[in-house]
Amino acid sequence: MLGRVNHVAIAVPDLTAATAAYRDMLGATVSAPQALPQHGVTVVFVELPNTKIELLEPLGAGSPIAAFLGKNPSGGMHHICYEVTDILAARDHLVQRGARVLGNGEPKIGAHGKPVLFLHPKDFFGTLVELEQV
Repeated sequence: MLGRVNHVAIAVPDLTAATAAYRDMLGATVSAPQALPQHGVTVVFVELPNTKIELLEPLGAGSPIAAFLGKNPSGGMHHICYEVTDILAARDHLVQRGARVLGNGEPKIGAHGKPVLFLHPKDFFGTLVELEQV
């Protein structure tokens, strides 16, 4: 069911500083910031040869990233995203086996313009899992 790792997401308190660190200190290619109001975040993608790093900054006080940074003020790993070929079949398979899908259980459109959904971290050993249809 799982495909490759699409990205690892890191919540950051200052997207501009985080972007500069990845670009200037590590020499990475970094995308322009993209606001995603439906997810409450602004994102930047760090392009790597084998995957991406997604840097997340809260977009508004109600952002889930704001809550995460409230507990982790310096930032930290937020989630890992795996690719799936059929997000609805993957969701149904996981729900039948006891996994909990966050939100209303329906996929939303993510930063790459593709359907995504999130799985409860308590079902995956403390790790928030995102699935993205490719």
